[in-house]
Amino acid sequence: MAALDRDAIYAKLSAYIQEQFLGDSGVSELKADTPLLEWGVLTSMNTSLLLSFIRNELGVTIPPTHITGKHFQNLTTITDMVHELSPQPAA
Repeated sequence: MAALDRDAIYAKLSAYIQEQFLGDSGVSELKADTPLLEWGVLTSMNTSLLLSFIRNELGVTIPPTHITGKHFQNLTTITDMVHELSPQPAA
């Protein structure tokens, strides 16, 4: 699978979170720094769904060591983590 660039990862994550999680959360606008954990957008169930999406749609498996608040604070931190863990093209 080809490595996704950071902007493509951000766009896919943003669209997924908006479609799946914002309807019931009371958060009307998703920004790069929207505090997803603090505002209750990423509950434990939603985080599990997001991890499945990342694995199935982006081809990146998030190791248990990365499933921390630090990596799931907002769209920027999630994007950075997925980009860092995504398969890199062969040199």
